Amino acid sequence: MSFWDTITGADLSREWQAFDVRAEALPADYRAAWEQIKSHLFPYAGFTGRNLTPILDAALGLLEEAAADGQRLPEVLGDDIPGFCAALAGGEGARTYRDRWREQLNRNVARKLGRLGG
Repeated sequence: MSFWDTITGADLSREWQAFDVRAEALPADYRAAWEQIKSHLFPYAGFTGRNLTPILDAALGLLEEAAADGQRLPEVLGDDIPGFCAALAGGEGARTYRDRWREQLNRNVARKLGRLGG
């Protein structure tokens, strides 16, 4: 990966396109589950989303293997796709981008109030 690709995000675009190509080969119900997984994992992304690429790669690999083995989707993911995604992202209580922004806002407000009150 070149410096320019990292700065412009071209490397991420190529990875996401590769994910989409791989997902197109899945059966329809697995593709629908893939779309749900992507949407439920997105809140756990960092600013660029680079932290999600290995997680998405592993999830897509799991779906590919399960489809090749002929497993039913509930056997693979269970009935709780959001819970499955939370576990992939680091377990229940994993910090989302909202949590990080909320903490930053609280720190900034506390700092400003400390200056005004002190």
